[in-house]
Amino acid sequence: MNTTPSHSPVLRLQDIGFAYPGQPAIAAGWNASIGPGITLLYGDTGAGKSALLQVIAGALPATQGRLTVTGTSLDASPEAYRRHVFFVDPATDRFDQITARDCTATLREGDAGFDEGLWEALVEGFSLPPHIDKPMYMLSTGSKRKVWLAAALASGRPLVLLDEPTAALDAGSVRCLWGALADLAGQPGRAVIVASAARIDEVPLAATVELPLH
Repeated sequence: MNTTPSHSPVLRLQDIGFAYPGQPAIAAGWNASIGPGITLLYGDTGAGKSALLQVIAGALPATQGRLTVTGTSLDASPEAYRRHVFFVDPATDRFDQITARDCTATLREGDAGFDEGLWEALVEGFSLPPHIDKPMYMLSTGSKRKVWLAAALASGRPLVLLDEPTAALDAGSVRCLWGALADLAGQPGRAVIVASAARIDEVPLAATVELPLH
């Protein structure tokens, strides 16, 4: 497991523990520093990648430990912490009743660094213009994911969490995704964690975290 950053870390995980009730621990005493660039969270299906992303996002409570993004602690300032993180659970239905455009507006609230021009380019790259004003419930699984990915990749938040981002995407959209991630890889102060059951060699990686952690 390589999590030694070459720059100041964006995310610090200190003594993190997490387990579903009655299940073996996914993390126990996990310490890591995630620096700028793309970090791959790699493991087989069912290894706990999605759960760890939700813990890092502050959507699932860790059983122990401390999470800090750019100096802001989840324990001390939960709202400020979450404003530093972009994460959408791929299984969510909370945006189903609003349009893709309104979903994006919701996701970018409080995101002062959101890049409107980049978002528009990503909407084109993901072939979303015919769908952008449709309710999310009318969109395919892949198109929903593309709406969230466009917002994530255009986000100015320091930490972006992507859960199996290529799932249900067409080949052209996968190329668009890798291109955008490659551009993000060199941005100072920005970290992207990509959870994937496949190795990634399409973009330069700053680090790889392999599951199981223990």
